[in-house]
Amino acid sequence: MSPLSNQDFDIVLFDGVCNLCNQAVDFIIQHDSKNHFKLASLQDEPGKALLKGKSIDEAYLDSIVLLRKNKVYYKSRAALEIAKKLKGLWPLFYGFIIVPQFLRDPVYDWIAKNRYKWFGKRDTCRLPNEREKRKFLSTDDFIK
Repeated sequence: MSPLSNQDFDIVLFDGVCNLCNQAVDFIIQHDSKNHFKLASLQDEPGKALLKGKSIDEAYLDSIVLLRKNKVYYKSRAALEIAKKLKGLWPLFYGFIIVPQFLRDPVYDWIAKNRYKWFGKRDTCRLPNEREKRKFLSTDDFIK
């Protein structure tokens, strides 16, 4: 059992070298006034550890992944579940949940496939600044 299995926050895993994904992380940080989310890069140890034993390959980098208790959401469903918890009008986007996944996910996949070409890629994973550190999971969270 993971030390985070009973957390009262959702965990967002993202591609740490993707510029689009990092912009999404900035957006989540800015609009998560209730501290509902903790963040981790899919490439870093906390992200890899959280995927162990899940139905998603540990090398998976093509989607944002949302972990909520024992549930795993990815692709368009993860994005909609995240939007539902943000401040402002963003929860209205959850209404797109009525669009069937087989229609939503191809659009998500098309963007994911082209994200490096369109938005660029970093050489290394994003590191949170001092103000953001409390929003990110660290290896220490797994030692407690």
